[in-house]
Amino acid sequence: MTTYACPKGHTSSTDDFCDECGAKIGGTGTIPVPPPTASPTVAPAVTPAAAAAPPCPNCGAPRAGGSRFCEDCGYDHSTGKVPVLAPPAPVTTPAIGQWTATIAADRKYFEDNGITGVEFPADAPSLLVDLPAPQVRIGRRSASKGTSPEIDLADSDPGVSHSHALLTLTVDGAWLVSDLGSTNGTYVNDEQQPLTAGQTRSLKDSDQVHVGAWTTITLHAPAA
Repeated sequence: MTTYACPKGHTSSTDDFCDECGAKIGGTGTIPVPPPTASPTVAPAVTPAAAAAPPCPNCGAPRAGGSRFCEDCGYDHSTGKVPVLAPPAPVTTPAIGQWTATIAADRKYFEDNGITGVEFPADAPSLLVDLPAPQVRIGRRSASKGTSPEIDLADSDPGVSHSHALLTLTVDGAWLVSDLGSTNGTYVNDEQQPLTAGQTRSLKDSDQVHVGAWTTITLHAPAA
């Protein structure tokens, strides 16, 4: 755009009189329009290193960054609750047949181990349960720890760990028992030494698994 210099220093778009002050334009001159000034580049703000995340308020385990759920107990940092894990749906194996187990308070096992500090239950009826394939967890339910075992001994044996032992059905139709790092050990039949954490033992019909202070689990093979 062509502009004209006013003798008083104004810039006029007309060539006879200044359109701002009315002074007579004595000469012409093109006043260049400066190019637009580029906006300065703003560097992104540098966020200081985040402070160490506080531990889980439920179990005290360190929190991994901003993760929502505690990796140890499942605590939900958003809702302040611990999810209750539902047991897996049982899988039936009609070709192999249904194994069962009798769960009973075993006075002989209790006395042979000389357990003190607890009293043997006076009235503890035995219970016959199905063993759904492929795995049956033995332990004690706990909302805070997120455990919900298929064989739940929370109300019947204080010596059982939350995740005590695991029964697993093989493709050949035989059961295995593994200790899950229990506090008081997992014993098979009359053996004097418990299974070590992670150790596995094969089971057959009528074999017994001893857990806790007095619980004996006797396996029964399917009827021929």
